[in-house]
Amino acid sequence: MSNALVAKYGEARLPRYTSYPTAPAFAANVGPEDYEQALAAAATGGPVSLYLHVPFCRAMCWYCGCHTTITRHDGPILDYLDVMSREIELVSKAAGGNMPVKNVHFGGGTPTIMKPHEFSALMTKLRTSFSFVPEASVAVEIDPRTLTSEMIIALGENGVDRASLGVQSFDPVVQKAINRIQTFSQTKAAVAGLLAYGVSSINFDLIYGLPFQTVDSCVETVKMAIELRPERFAVFGYAHVPAFKKHQRLIDESALPGAEERNEQAEAIAEALVAAGYVRIGLDHFALPDDELAIAARSGTLRRNFQGYTTDDCETLVGLGASSIGRLPSGYYQNHVAIGRYADMVSSGILPTAKGYLLTQEDRLRGRVIERLMCDFEVDLEALSREAGYDAGFLLERNDRFRELVADGVVAIVEGRVTVSKDSRFMVRAVAAVFDAYLGALGRTHSKAA
Repeated sequence: MSNALVAKYGEARLPRYTSYPTAPAFAANVGPEDYEQALAAAATGGPVSLYLHVPFCRAMCWYCGCHTTITRHDGPILDYLDVMSREIELVSKAAGGNMPVKNVHFGGGTPTIMKPHEFSALMTKLRTSFSFVPEASVAVEIDPRTLTSEMIIALGENGVDRASLGVQSFDPVVQKAINRIQTFSQTKAAVAGLLAYGVSSINFDLIYGLPFQTVDSCVETVKMAIELRPERFAVFGYAHVPAFKKHQRLIDESALPGAEERNEQAEAIAEALVAAGYVRIGLDHFALPDDELAIAARSGTLRRNFQGYTTDDCETLVGLGASSIGRLPSGYYQNHVAIGRYADMVSSGILPTAKGYLLTQEDRLRGRVIERLMCDFEVDLEALSREAGYDAGFLLERNDRFRELVADGVVAIVEGRVTVSKDSRFMVRAVAAVFDAYLGALGRTHSKAA
């Protein structure tokens, strides 16, 4: 990508488009009763996915953009797990008690902050409250610094087959600047233990754009990481939003790279991973050629949800835990962020829905267009528009931002098919944004486009 385009589009703060509309569009006029009705309707469909949010960590990583709470004690975690168990019962009841489950994802925070027996009890609660299909997959996000051998055994015994390990950077200078000291040996030991107990698919998260990070340090991190040969990598650009995440104020802003430097880091990481045999997938994922994510990318069946790029084809995602978001055919439903409020509602026997968004037909069309762009870097705009009952040129009417992208060579349109140029793929969020009817009207700061 040319430096001129990076300068023009790279500083724009745009959504990551893991949903459409994005979370800032959610409103409080969608509540527990709406969600209860949506669950009852979704229960008559196909298998669903579950997302469980565990919002606790032992220490705060200063780059973190997640909803999490720091605790040195286990009491708050135990109380939270009791509430989540009750929420599972409420959701199961609303869904009629027999909702089939195909995928489970534990996110955080640090889900493995639980004790092994607590994780086992939670999995038992899920399996008795829902109907797991035989091929159900269970994924867990892991902090290698705190993962114990006992927890590894519990993960294997409870059917966990995927694990996502936070790595971010192996550069000790960068680690100190983000308050996350994690040695290569800790990561290596975690991977070896997980593989030994049946966790067959390993993903590493890497971040570029961190303080004091350089192209050389990014490449060195990749070289070290590929020694462990994870099946997948997710490579994210650091989103510096201290107005929303106050702990990010502890990061030295003068040490953060600019848009051009960020793009150089991202490209260097990508080149190193491709050279090591990984396939580049979408905006920020990489996988070995025989991994199902790579296969989905080749076949055009890749999807995008709150966990990023995925092969999850379930139309329903049920969110459990404080701040979690569910995606159902009717729309999006988000739980209360504050753990106290979440717990009060569940304890009162009420689904803890704080806000949401009910989809219109136009939202569904725009969402499909954005998802295909984010997954495939191209979309048949005319075909999707007609399929949704709209005129072929509907989404391009008075769309000056799209015409500007065409003039700059970022995208091309031929016979209704929009294609992002190969050299501009890291700008795909800027392309997706021209089909976002809400962007700019929501008053929310997002991460930089590059």
